[in-house]
Amino acid sequence: MRTTYVYGTEFWDFYYSQKSEVQDKIDWVIGLVRTLRMVPANFFKHIEGTEGLFEIRVKLGSDIFRIFCFFDEGNLVILLNGFQKKTSKTPSHEIEKAERLKQKYYEDKSKK
Repeated sequence: MRTTYVYGTEFWDFYYSQKSEVQDKIDWVIGLVRTLRMVPANFFKHIEGTEGLFEIRVKLGSDIFRIFCFFDEGNLVILLNGFQKKTSKTPSHEIEKAERLKQKYYEDKSKK
């Protein structure tokens, strides 16, 4: 079992801007990430070219959504930000945003 923690407000801003059907699907996929020992790649995948950044992959009809996350302290999954994917390639500015949030998470953690 994994635990999820939402860092900052970006994830919630994204989540609450979605329709209830999308929120339900996001909840379901995050539930898979929490409970499955091996999460299928169509729901959870490492982002190439990054150090430890993953994307939770949500598809509802023809709409595709991504939620960036990473692991901390073993089975703790830190949720960062999400967006609706409109092109085949993940926009680099979205990855850069997630990298900045990850860095800020560790900076904040080191101050405690």
